[in-house]
Amino acid sequence: MTVGCVQRPERVAVIGVGILGAGVGWNLSRHGAEVVFIDAGRPGEGVTNWSFSWVNASNKTERRTYFDLNVAGMAAYRELAEIIGPDSWWHPGGHLRWAGDPATEAKHLETADLLASWDYGVEVWTGAEVRRRLEPALTVPDKTPVLFYPDEAWVHGRHLVGRLVGRAVDCGAEHRLGTAVCDIGVGADGSIRTVTLSDGSCLDVDAVVNAAGPGASRVAGLIGRHLPMRREPGVVTRIGCARVPVHRAVHAPHIEIRPDGDASVVLHSREIDALIDTGEAPAELARLLHESARHVVPELGNSVTAQTRVAHRPIPADGFPSVGALPSVPGYYEAVSHSGITLGPVIGRLLASEILSGKRDEMLADFRPERFPR
Repeated sequence: MTVGCVQRPERVAVIGVGILGAGVGWNLSRHGAEVVFIDAGRPGEGVTNWSFSWVNASNKTERRTYFDLNVAGMAAYRELAEIIGPDSWWHPGGHLRWAGDPATEAKHLETADLLASWDYGVEVWTGAEVRRRLEPALTVPDKTPVLFYPDEAWVHGRHLVGRLVGRAVDCGAEHRLGTAVCDIGVGADGSIRTVTLSDGSCLDVDAVVNAAGPGASRVAGLIGRHLPMRREPGVVTRIGCARVPVHRAVHAPHIEIRPDGDASVVLHSREIDALIDTGEAPAELARLLHESARHVVPELGNSVTAQTRVAHRPIPADGFPSVGALPSVPGYYEAVSHSGITLGPVIGRLLASEILSGKRDEMLADFRPERFPR
């Protein structure tokens, strides 16, 4: 499907340089578009750097089209690793999940059955098998069923963003960092014409991509659009350790744990996220995360908290991505989504193709911006 009579844009401003913005910008640049990356901070240092960064579709079963998009995201990662090289950002090796009570365990196994019926890779191991074959440092009980998703992975988001932006710059892209967008100008025909930055500069552009993450609603407001967003803060902590005792992403009861390179581990918990609005200080939230983690991986008991951040997840109001053109404002595109880590490469490819060709991919049909009235 093609949107009207679309002219290929010459210059595109990508607002927000997290995983989605970097993916769109790199794909545009390598296909000949002139790209300007704009970010108030540094590439990849916002929500992308404070995510659990788990590449998966096993947690995306609420809508089949959303599941399929995430499966495509997983495949896009494997392709991306071949194109740009895996280096320090790509960490395949699967994902482990188990429950701490019978009711949750039954739900996990039911989900595994559904995923298997959708031809998604899932295996059921015992705790003893997991410790013997994959993760000896875990305390998972011997007979507990553990779901192993062999095709899942984790990524180092900041490193990947740096690699994509670097590749885009090699193709001619430029960046305006440390400055925010304060106005988006349109022409007499209602199409995008300029972007004004907080440093006083004004850029002539043919299109903008709103990939501003938690700031996407504000950016949308600059063209008079209401983009409703959920408020879902999350806390992530990094702890330093002399030896990283886990080798893949793990969802244990009450805590999520994954490696974060050679000398640190990332911790997250939905249960502890729920304490953010009670006024608990980040240091206390980090302590609670660390306490939960050491029950699962005792070796982490002597580790030291290195960094903690409360970040706001960029989730449109209905929980699903908002990706593509807004027909009422020619030249305006959105790339706003929770699960941005999983979806970054596939959204980057699909949206860049749409911007350059005007053709709308059916994979994004359920996730179009126009479902939210302007």
